Amino acid sequence: MTTSSTIAYIANREGLDSQALLSAAVAQWRAAGIEAVGVLAENNETEGMCSAGFLRDLASGKRFSIQLDAPPAGTSCHLDTAGMEDAGAGLLTQIPQADIVVFSKFGKLEATQKGLWAAFAAAISAGRPLLTTVSPKHAQAWQAFAPAALRLESKPAAIAQWWNMIRPGPR
Repeated sequence: MTTSSTIAYIANREGLDSQALLSAAVAQWRAAGIEAVGVLAENNETEGMCSAGFLRDLASGKRFSIQLDAPPAGTSCHLDTAGMEDAGAGLLTQIPQADIVVFSKFGKLEATQKGLWAAFAAAISAGRPLLTTVSPKHAQAWQAFAPAALRLESKPAAIAQWWNMIRPGPR
């Protein structure tokens, strides 16, 4: 890592359990007394639907459904925009007090300024360190949103190294 950015992401790829990687980092931070807020995706066991059916709020533990029973006409996507936005709205009051903000991903909704968009913008506006994941098909929108973001290897050591470089001092 040659540059230091308080915004970092992991490139999602086939076979990577990015949510487990983020969850492990959050658990370590919390064990060290670091206030991590945000949401992580939880898998859905329903055949034929998107793998993430829920977002779990890291601070409250509240679970938000982000999957529709049936896709809207003209699409095959079961993603529930309202559920995503509800999860994001709950984070807006948590972000200013956070040491770090972690979001499951910057995806197609965020690329169109929906879903967790407002929470992403709030974290950046508040100057809070932010960690997320981004799939290749949304990389261009992510780059436009956060051009200074640092791409991390999908390894716990890379996340730890980044955090140690940007870790804020005591408040």
